[in-house]
Amino acid sequence: MGGRERVCMATAKLKDFSWERMTAAVDAVRERARRIAVALDGAGIKHAMIGGNAVAAWVARVDVEAVRNTKDVDILVRRDDFPRAVKAAQSAGFVYQNVAGVDLFLDGPEGSVRSAVHVVFAQEKVRADYLLPAPDVTESEAGPEFTVAALDALVRMKLTSFRLKDKVHLLDLLDVGLIDESWCERFPPELDARLREVMDARDRER
Repeated sequence: MGGRERVCMATAKLKDFSWERMTAAVDAVRERARRIAVALDGAGIKHAMIGGNAVAAWVARVDVEAVRNTKDVDILVRRDDFPRAVKAAQSAGFVYQNVAGVDLFLDGPEGSVRSAVHVVFAQEKVRADYLLPAPDVTESEAGPEFTVAALDALVRMKLTSFRLKDKVHLLDLLDVGLIDESWCERFPPELDARLREVMDARDRER
């Protein structure tokens, strides 16, 4: 290299740092979640917010400073209600699409998969190898603006999928005291072990 250092440059085109873009990204997710919830409520379709937004909603009930922003909007519905859910979503400007076996509501004709609303079917396994199916929509708590999966159901889903972001969400719930070691007894041994793994990792980092 003749003494010259090789510099690895990212291929992404960078824009200036911007508070406006940061807040716009958060607001867009919140507005997307609000629109789909209003549409489903208006059509009388039982549903529940799940995923990162549900975790954030629970965390915010304890400590708003601990809330983690997320780009995902995930909705739990019953398969029998799905045809009506598609129509309700379309009335709110969403476009239904199935991508690689995943049912999505794109945010308009030009919407991207990345910013879509992801649909999970109640009482069905998200993946065939998952230990447990998703909860029913009745395992939820209704708020003034939207319905959120009950905490027990949400933790069970996070332990079942157990990806990196699920572990992070579990840590968020642990850190604000919504769940603790006593919760391990609520789950099958495999999920019990996963929750203990997350708690052990947290304790090692302290």
